[in-house]
Amino acid sequence: MCDSDFGNGKMKEPSEAGRACTSWYEQLVQPCLLELLGSALFIFIGCMSVIENVPDMGLLQPALAHGLALSLIISTLGNISGGHFNPAVSLAAMLSGGLTLMMLLPYWICQLLGGLLGAALAKVVSPEERFWNATGAAFVTVQKQGQVMGALVAEIILTMLTLAVGLGTTTNEKTTFSPTPFCVGLSVTMAILAGGAVSGACMNPARAFGPAVMANYWGFHWIYWLGPLLASLLVGLLFRFVTGDGKTHLILKGQ
Repeated sequence: MCDSDFGNGKMKEPSEAGRACTSWYEQLVQPCLLELLGSALFIFIGCMSVIENVPDMGLLQPALAHGLALSLIISTLGNISGGHFNPAVSLAAMLSGGLTLMMLLPYWICQLLGGLLGAALAKVVSPEERFWNATGAAFVTVQKQGQVMGALVAEIILTMLTLAVGLGTTTNEKTTFSPTPFCVGLSVTMAILAGGAVSGACMNPARAFGPAVMANYWGFHWIYWLGPLLASLLVGLLFRFVTGDGKTHLILKGQ
């Protein structure tokens, strides 16, 4: 608990307990809350862009909405939580030294809850007919067993691309040009345009989980967990052993 001392008519220096309480909140609670909020906003916008998509627009409307939304939300909230909003991003960040192991599970829980909240809000505000007849939803793209391998490989490659962009502009100290929000948003837009017709280009277990719960549709749902999480493992290892700077490498570490 944090004690408040109001109404005594004079300012007081913060106590050690007060500083410890503030530090505990800012380091543990606040980042998780912002991951929940950011995930909810991102997935709400993403779901709405699919529900309200004009057939003639194809993948362009969802691609732009997802990319722009992610750029803005990272710009707004990323300086506090890291701007992950995706369990795969958090896993890759942990493997590359950008997130502590202790925070990984709380981040995942908050991101999944945010995905559920965002999808629920999109369902509530959308006309029922539009919700159930949305075209281009990532989690209904794969309909046949013969599509599974292509969709899984696409999810791995597309997620690796977005993760590499994000980690490359934040973790690696050799990077001098770092417009991270813009780069990550652009990579998501490009990935959806390139692979949306193959796998849905979800690249985010939380993005798949929320809509799947709201629609109660679980067909081939595992693809959107296995693909992104495998990609995060590969990118984390890549940064640790190949592309990271001296402080990131597990071998040949710099000073």
